[in-house]
Amino acid sequence: MPNDAVGQSMELRGKRVWVTGHNGMVGSALLRRLAQEDCTLLVVDRSAVDLTCQAATETWMEREQPEIVFAAAARVGGIVANATYPADFLYENMMITANVIHGAYRTGVEKLLYLGSSCIYPRDTAQPIREEQLLTGSLEKTNEAYAIAKIAGVKLVETYARQYGCRFVSVMPTNLYGPNDNFDLESSHVLPALIRRIHEAKIQGQSTVTLWGSGRPRREFLHADDLADACVWVMRHYEQPPPINIGAGSDITIADLAAMIAEIVGYEGGFSFDLSRPDGTPQKLLDTSKMGDLGWLPSLSLVDGIWATYQHWLATEAGNAAPLINLKGRSALPSVGAL
Repeated sequence: MPNDAVGQSMELRGKRVWVTGHNGMVGSALLRRLAQEDCTLLVVDRSAVDLTCQAATETWMEREQPEIVFAAAARVGGIVANATYPADFLYENMMITANVIHGAYRTGVEKLLYLGSSCIYPRDTAQPIREEQLLTGSLEKTNEAYAIAKIAGVKLVETYARQYGCRFVSVMPTNLYGPNDNFDLESSHVLPALIRRIHEAKIQGQSTVTLWGSGRPRREFLHADDLADACVWVMRHYEQPPPINIGAGSDITIADLAAMIAEIVGYEGGFSFDLSRPDGTPQKLLDTSKMGDLGWLPSLSLVDGIWATYQHWLATEAGNAAPLINLKGRSALPSVGAL
């Protein structure tokens, strides 16, 4: 990585830090991580400020004067949601992104970090995916609208930095999971959907769970708490407008992921594959060497992260207060060493 990628360290102490989308999986993880910093956290519910409305967004920013912004607000969903509501995904995400970034410029925000998505990369591109491969091929059709909106955000970061000298950066996270994920079967991503379906199959005594597609696509997964830690690291140490990838550094087939979840959940049935359903992108593994050069690596294994996410979801479904499980230093984990 060029030496100028690491500029003056950003100090968070004493700053007014706004996390957009704070109720979501990523936003709530950022709040947990930033609670460790000596900063003033700013949040606002969508019922109070509609981020798709430029006037409302800028009025709130002018009043609250955030100095640091983590732009995590977005409309997200899996293949079904993207296919059903492409116009909503494109419009809402473009408006939220444009209003927050332009508002940050207008109100003199000191630094902004924009959260993109690895779905912005071409469908059929070399693996692992380097940041330079953006816009070098066609997008995956099943989430094209969302990807286009996210690409627009990345380019807004770059152009505002170039034209106005803004300290704006963007990160490209891989597939994420963790506490406060969406477990709705119609709109969720693959990992929480599998947790719920396999859990329900266990409870109902089903002998088989049917998976969409062939089970052969490979996906990389990162726990939201690792992403939040990486975002704080980037905010402090990274200064270049081009995006930087954040991932786990390894991937897994959907079939093997299902088997891992089954062992964690305690499901003893089997799996079948619905080949009439789309597989999506064959493989999506990020090259995270730039983050490694910055000195950051993830800390949670996939097994540990899924187990903690499952326990949190069970507590939430039961209506209990769902304590977040700190896996660092934990010695007693479920017996999944063979996975």
